[in-house]
Amino acid sequence: MSEPCRLIILLTFRSIQKGDKIFILDDILFAPINGLIFVAKKINDVVEKETSDEGFVKEQLMALQLRFELDEIDEEEYDREEDELLDKLERIRKDKQNQ
Repeated sequence: MSEPCRLIILLTFRSIQKGDKIFILDDILFAPINGLIFVAKKINDVVEKETSDEGFVKEQLMALQLRFELDEIDEEEYDREEDELLDKLERIRKDKQNQ
């Protein structure tokens, strides 16, 4: 066995004995997949917050009202978006009661 191979085996064995993590080829191969999983989890967290947080929906209602008062949207759009947000708020409250 060549000297570099012996050195690598010796260092790996010592690293295992110390309990250090060894950077394995699997880590390199699965890095893109792990990155995608991380991003998917973050997206899921944001979506879950938006669909289950009463405070978030109330903030959206206040922002909508401000946009209407500043004439950024007309009354028709305000009514439509307000109805959607109120429906969402009602669903969140029903879901909380069912749990």
